[in-house]
Amino acid sequence: MTQIFLSLGAILGGLSVAIGAFGSHILRSKISERSLEIFSTGVRYQMFHALGLLIVALLLTRMESPPTTLVTSGWLFIIGVVIFSGSLYALSITGIKSLGAVAPFGGLALMVGWGALAIAAWNWQ
Repeated sequence: MTQIFLSLGAILGGLSVAIGAFGSHILRSKISERSLEIFSTGVRYQMFHALGLLIVALLLTRMESPPTTLVTSGWLFIIGVVIFSGSLYALSITGIKSLGAVAPFGGLALMVGWGALAIAAWNWQ
């Protein structure tokens, strides 16, 4: 699991830089300022949670028998980024307003992921 989380954390982090550059250099002249703001929120949350996923992976290497809540938090970060950031990217590029209704599900996954990480940390021995 550690290798998967380290790899995906690095990939999500690198992609957030690439996607951010795409938004800044290519989309800036093609979408509205509000859409660019929404796009940037997706990039920012993707990077934060890529770093969170790297923290989860590093904690997995430090624990003799990691709690399931730690592994759960890693998967929730991945799922949350895909749903939250992905829906914001799609919303800002396509303008399809109903995609905005999907983002809260990703946000919920991210919040529960942080909660699971907190529980894992609290129970760390």
